[in-house]
Amino acid sequence: MKISEIIVGNEEPDGKKFDLLSGFYIWTTREEDQLLEKLKEPVKLGQLSEHDQFRVQALIRKSLVTKIGMKDPTVVANEKPKY
Repeated sequence: MKISEIIVGNEEPDGKKFDLLSGFYIWTTREEDQLLEKLKEPVKLGQLSEHDQFRVQALIRKSLVTKIGMKDPTVVANEKPKY
């Protein structure tokens, strides 16, 4: 296989073509997906449960959520589409 075939496109087992560069997505768990749904509006980090705060930190590392502020930070879900 040529490098150009890998970068430009390749065939999946079902015969569909896909572009590796546009087919990029960030994997999330079900819990993270549910939390992203909750974070459509800005939420104070302190209002979330300890478990959700832990999940938010993972989403921040994945660049799916942005934390705003140093004291009493607010969390905002990014409006990036998930492919």
